[in-house]
Amino acid sequence: MTVVGERRPAGPVTSKATERVGDGRAAVRYLLPAGVLLLAVLAYPLYQLVQISLYDYNQPQASGAAPLRFLGLDNYGELLGDPQFWSVLLATVVFAAVCVAGSLLVGTALAVVASRARPIPRAMLFLAALGAWATPAMAGSYVWLFLFDADLGLVNEVLSGLGFTGMEGHSWMYQRYSAFAVVALEIIWCSFPFVMVTMYAGIKGIPAEVIDAAQLDGASWRRIATQIILPMLRPLIVIATIQSIIWDFKVFTQIYVMTNGGGVAGRNLVLNVYAYQKAFAGEEYGMGAAIGVVMTALLLMITVLYLRAQQKAGWSA
Repeated sequence: MTVVGERRPAGPVTSKATERVGDGRAAVRYLLPAGVLLLAVLAYPLYQLVQISLYDYNQPQASGAAPLRFLGLDNYGELLGDPQFWSVLLATVVFAAVCVAGSLLVGTALAVVASRARPIPRAMLFLAALGAWATPAMAGSYVWLFLFDADLGLVNEVLSGLGFTGMEGHSWMYQRYSAFAVVALEIIWCSFPFVMVTMYAGIKGIPAEVIDAAQLDGASWRRIATQIILPMLRPLIVIATIQSIIWDFKVFTQIYVMTNGGGVAGRNLVLNVYAYQKAFAGEEYGMGAAIGVVMTALLLMITVLYLRAQQKAGWSA
């Protein structure tokens, strides 16, 4: 019986707190070498990017023909006051969201198929996925451009053969949304293997006894997938989602190659291509650096907000 006012022994609580501190110190020791390497590789370029964004840095300044002029936050003010920047930002967010969702859905679905397939079909599926993963972005972009070519493309030929005569000679890359759709398909095609391999490893790591027990209790595969498999895969889903957000938000090669530099009248611009046009085509290096800083800040903010949302929902990574 516990007497009122009597304190209970704090031994187990202290032990758990000590274990957490020990685990945290061990995690810091393991992550420290990678952190030092990342800091050494990224710190100076980020510093230079921020520094250039604060100056009037154009071609005359780059060639030494004119002195640098400190602008402070003027480049950021001009950027945030430009309607084109907000239009490009919205297009980038929507485009990246579609690519992330598509990569996660396709990769997870194929991971489930691979986990239930026989060895030979599973090996063929993984070889095909790794082939897509290993294809260089430039080569993959031209392959997809050829598939959707207006005159020689396989897609138009198949659709015309199925009775869609209006698709004969159709230019997919001329219209804004169809061009974005084709580029999104190419990015999903080259991105889903990472999600697939990650989810497959997570599925194979789930103890078979857990699934067998659920089946003995009469649970359907739908309930097993939604109430057992997905909750156990949530840490991997968080990692795959963050990686996909970072990759798809800063897409450059596919958009630049497949839309010929951002589409007709810049209708298919995303932030990375917009920054390239400002910095190199327009020779406004300070403005291009400002766009790069804004992109970095947005990615960090999105990642932090996503992690906090998952922690509140119990999706601890």
